[in-house]
Amino acid sequence: MMKARPLSPPMGKLQPIDYDLNTLGQPIGLKVDGSTTKAPKGTTIRGQQACLVPLNIERHAAALFAQLQQSSHDAVWTYLPYGPFRTLSDYTAWLHTHALGLDPLFFCITNTHKEPLGVFSLAAIEPAKGSVELAHVLFSPSMQKTPLATEAVYLLLRYVFSLGFRRCEWKCNALNLGSKKAALRFGFSYEGLFRNAMVVKNHNRDTTWFGMTDADWLQLQPAFEQWLSGDNFDEQGVQQCPLGTLTAPIRRQLICDPLGTNDTHDTL
Repeated sequence: MMKARPLSPPMGKLQPIDYDLNTLGQPIGLKVDGSTTKAPKGTTIRGQQACLVPLNIERHAAALFAQLQQSSHDAVWTYLPYGPFRTLSDYTAWLHTHALGLDPLFFCITNTHKEPLGVFSLAAIEPAKGSVELAHVLFSPSMQKTPLATEAVYLLLRYVFSLGFRRCEWKCNALNLGSKKAALRFGFSYEGLFRNAMVVKNHNRDTTWFGMTDADWLQLQPAFEQWLSGDNFDEQGVQQCPLGTLTAPIRRQLICDPLGTNDTHDTL
């Protein structure tokens, strides 16, 4: 195996891609040792403001439903493939059918008073590949755009990469501007658009893909911790430096044609 070398980015912030050459001189991916990734488990993960606990329907469903019945109730369900639920029994029935397995693995997001405020899950869990998806993201109106929400995402990402995962994915409806902005703010890099990816509630859904690698996380974790630090907030709780400002230099702009094999008329 010949020594790996980086591809020089052609312009701007485009990131180099490392690769090896085999004995035939062909470019191939870098060698990966056997996976040591551990499967995630339903565990409690505590932060300063947020706490992630395994979803317990009897303990959490009623409080979650009450939170989701706030003024913008229907809007939080628009881009999800399920909901809105008109009654607690409907919501509870859905949770019993879809949210009690190991994949997706659901967490309830609570505050320090143990009040349920939202949910998300780990899905498409593939330890052999080292890949996992942050899915079923559902933040109640009172939780949205708060430091608690950011810390909840930080806690789950930290947990995922501590288990040895190589990448974490964020996928959303291509028309869901809020989700796309959140993905970028959290440091996920845009990886592409999957057209006609599925049909949701009798409507076409194009799916936008974002990804974060373990190498990205090495730089993103300090950015999260800097943002979450008390020094980043004034006496009124107003942030001094936006998280997106800290994560923007770390996000990748991927090279579509790293080896230069396309002509000017072939854009892949």
